[in-house]
Amino acid sequence: MIQRMLPRQAHRARRAARAVLAIGAMSALLTVNIPDASAAPPLGVTVLAPADGSAQRVGALFAGGLDGGHYCTASVVRSDGHDVIATAAHCLGDVRDAVFVPGYRDGTAPYGVWQLTGQYVDPGWQSGQDPDADISFATVAPLDGRRIEDVVGGYPVIAEQPDDVTVTIVGYPASEETPLVCSNDTTMQSDTQRRIGCPDLTGGTSGSPWLADGALVGVLGGYQGGGEVPEVSYSAVMGDGAQELYREAAGRAADPGVHHWTRDTWWS
Repeated sequence: MIQRMLPRQAHRARRAARAVLAIGAMSALLTVNIPDASAAPPLGVTVLAPADGSAQRVGALFAGGLDGGHYCTASVVRSDGHDVIATAAHCLGDVRDAVFVPGYRDGTAPYGVWQLTGQYVDPGWQSGQDPDADISFATVAPLDGRRIEDVVGGYPVIAEQPDDVTVTIVGYPASEETPLVCSNDTTMQSDTQRRIGCPDLTGGTSGSPWLADGALVGVLGGYQGGGEVPEVSYSAVMGDGAQELYREAAGRAADPGVHHWTRDTWWS
């Protein structure tokens, strides 16, 4: 059901803690999504996401502006420049007019509309669309003199999760104007891909963050473009390539193996 498709082609894309990769000092990890744990839905049940302090870091990607329709999901992660978002590599491709709207609900942009300025993509995706490399990071321009992480906060990025880690997914189906949330235990589809059972994660939820204890451990994508049916979704494991990609995006350290585009040019 979900494939690598770009908005200009009228496609709907859909869519894995010990080693801490966040750049700079880390504050305590934040509890995700539903403040009152006793009120949380059962595992494997998808509901409307509450508009709380964690979910505001998740937003929809639009082609050019709010009138362009949202086609994927992304989230703000911690970085030196306070300007990095994470999504699936197949959500961006050569789309250079995309904007990110954190906390988007019912046609409104409560935290503004942020222009993408560059993308960091693994060579494995750039050369052959390797599903194990379907994780990317992008930068966004300041808005009214402020950086996006300073406005909504950012998730730390971590790796080395157990096979059965419990994750929470927050994402925007292209047919909905509010985000959905689901938590469940994961299993390993393969050594490089995680699997989760959550209903209703249809087209548009590609790039949705997979959150474990308030930190990003993957994004919806990878195997089958993230999943061919809405009940089962996948994420590439946050392996060495994704870790290096994040370090390069978050710290801006030059890495000749990472492909990066700006609004004007590609370089590698």
